[in-house]
Amino acid sequence: MAYKYIISKSLDPIFAIAIGTAAAWTRISREENEKGRDMTKTIEVVKRRVDIAWNGAGGRSRKGKEEDHEEGKAWEG
Repeated sequence: MAYKYIISKSLDPIFAIAIGTAAAWTRISREENEKGRDMTKTIEVVKRRVDIAWNGAGGRSRKGKEEDHEEGKAWEG
């Protein structure tokens, strides 16, 4: 008998997101450790990657950074 769901119809998507997030965190942590960075820098990289995924590569929609970008200042972000 083939099962339709791993856990249940409503919990399978949450389980998938949790597994995907854990896999991404593991990969990013491993890459950062290979580069010799500590946990603080790894967290900064994760935040930057989430920001890029959420706002796009330009990151222009971040509050507090829009004015800097419009005035031609370099975005540090």
